[in-house]
Amino acid sequence: MLPLGVINMNSELVEPEALRNQLQVLKSVGVDGVMVDCWWGIVEAHSPQGYNWSGYKKLFQIVRDLNLKLQVVMSFHECGGNVGDDVHIPLPHWVTEIGQKNPDIYFTNKEGKRNTECLTWGIDKERVLRGRTAVEVYFDYMRSFRVEFDEFFEEGIISEIEVGLGPCGELRYPSYPEQHGWKYPGIGEFQCYDRYLMKNLTQAAEARGHSFWARVPDNAGSYNSQPHETGFFRDGGDYDSYYGRFFLNWYSRVLIDHGDRVLALANLAFEGTRIATKVSGIHWWYKTASHPAELTAGFYNSCNRDGYAPISAMLKKHEAALNFTCVEMRTLDQHEGFPEALADPEGLVWQVLNAAWDANIPVASENALTCFDREGYNKILENAKPWNDPDGRHLSAFTYLRLSPVLIEKHNLTEFERFVKRMHGKSLTRKDTNNTPLVSDSRSAQQRWLFVWLQMLMEAKLHKSLVRDMGYMSMLLVCTGDTDI
Repeated sequence: MLPLGVINMNSELVEPEALRNQLQVLKSVGVDGVMVDCWWGIVEAHSPQGYNWSGYKKLFQIVRDLNLKLQVVMSFHECGGNVGDDVHIPLPHWVTEIGQKNPDIYFTNKEGKRNTECLTWGIDKERVLRGRTAVEVYFDYMRSFRVEFDEFFEEGIISEIEVGLGPCGELRYPSYPEQHGWKYPGIGEFQCYDRYLMKNLTQAAEARGHSFWARVPDNAGSYNSQPHETGFFRDGGDYDSYYGRFFLNWYSRVLIDHGDRVLALANLAFEGTRIATKVSGIHWWYKTASHPAELTAGFYNSCNRDGYAPISAMLKKHEAALNFTCVEMRTLDQHEGFPEALADPEGLVWQVLNAAWDANIPVASENALTCFDREGYNKILENAKPWNDPDGRHLSAFTYLRLSPVLIEKHNLTEFERFVKRMHGKSLTRKDTNNTPLVSDSRSAQQRWLFVWLQMLMEAKLHKSLVRDMGYMSMLLVCTGDTDI
């Protein structure tokens, strides 16, 4: 992933020669391509359908010159205010002008605070944007991009389009905004108090025959509550009542319907090119019955439901790939830092990846936080190709977050190069592995990834009780014809 501010607010490429040098370094260590955000707030900044793609043209030319691939994100959200954001890119000025007169175009919490990071899904079909609906605005933007960069599509330089569907470009509600006071591991708040979504809720309740259900839970706590402190999310709470199930089903259905509408238009705009969308890894409170942080974000994934299978089914309908985050995280680390959060990123990753694979859609991933260490890289590798998957399922791609001068530093670059080689399944030299045994390219994919699993165990310096298991695995590799160990 390229830096957030690689294109400035005037749609100019920032420090092109420095960027070219960094991309040459990435190319030298085996990186296949780069991902870049195409910011709505830059390209269509001043007037409806007044697009300025000039900076991106120069950027894409550099990428083509270096024979790299491009994954391009249609970023319909604001940049700034979230973890890792080092620049501020607002929504288009003409959109924020509309928002000053009609603040209900934004997601809204129970206190009436507006979140200007992206537009509410309640206006997907409302002509409130100078005569256009929100989805029409998104489609016109995507169609302009497709026409403007036709040669890059035809040459195969642009290999994938990731469609932003919410805050941070992720398919979720903005339920945990730091600018409104949220702190980890708060459960977040429902974000459906704008008049358009409330109208939708009222219609759903009336259609169900219970008009008095046209309300948002009033006992769901606040941003930084814990589940046991609320009547809605506590064990045996209202989340599992008749009303609670109705509301959560409606809330999550609005999310899925938004993705369905926008991806249908994305397929029209980018016919013949794979599209994808990103889903956030909300791993805190995963070990509770209600999964409150996921519920407020729109994932109806309580202990008695699979909230990610419906999303995967929607993506399958459009032959879209799923890009998931937090694959570098370890559950043990979360317990050490915030034991009260009952987080389980490994369990969440396992659930989401399997939901997508069961739907037979491609699964890509990226790290949620900056990662330079071997332990984090090894966790990514472990998730990229699960060593014990009987069907040999694996990630279709991985995007590293993100290119920076720190990554290019000698030690960090050495670790990164080692990671890229292992992600590609290539053999490593003794220098790469710190004098550990060489891997032969002649082995099968299954044997190669069994060896990776063994190597990760050795590097992790696990308890002596696991040494016997590693010895067994070594024998297994030899028995399958792998004599390099």
